[in-house]
Amino acid sequence: MKKTGRSPGAKGKETKRRPTRSAGSARSARSDGPAARNVAKTAKPERIPVRGARKTKVKARPAAEAQPRARGAADLAETRELAIAAMDAALDKRALAPVLIDVSSMGSYTDFIGVVSGRSDRQVDAIAEGVSLAMKARGIYPLGREGSGTGRWTLLDFGAFVVHVFYHPVREFYDLESLWIEAPRVTLDVPPEAKLGQADALYGAL
Repeated sequence: MKKTGRSPGAKGKETKRRPTRSAGSARSARSDGPAARNVAKTAKPERIPVRGARKTKVKARPAAEAQPRARGAADLAETRELAIAAMDAALDKRALAPVLIDVSSMGSYTDFIGVVSGRSDRQVDAIAEGVSLAMKARGIYPLGREGSGTGRWTLLDFGAFVVHVFYHPVREFYDLESLWIEAPRVTLDVPPEAKLGQADALYGAL
């Protein structure tokens, strides 16, 4: 009978191996140590909005206001003259109640806004065409032309000034002048027949 080097008591017993730690687990163990736990305690948690909480006292920055167009006095005077010429051209086509509003110190997209009325859809188109031709004779062309397509309203955009031509009941309905109630009005030479009397206020319909 051969003798082996193993002792009788070791028979049937398995040797247990101690598990080895990898480098990654060792690093994670170090990162989970007391120092890491202290850092986690001192870190500020993400603020979650709570219903009913008091509002912050920090004031929001106000939105930037529209800045007036930077125009020299000479350029503004020239634009004013052109706008008055456009209103005179509208009066040549028997426009009613012309109003020229100076928004050079208030608006950022134009300097003058002209508003006139026509008694019919055909007259609205004729007034708009007359203003366009008068400006074309001066070498001024509209940057854009908009309208309802039914002779109720036409907008002529000349950049530094714009002209609105309304069928008068539509003008009364939208009341565009009230949007610029604080802006000064340019004095125009309006003939008596172009002034709107009380009897003209109810003619036509929308």
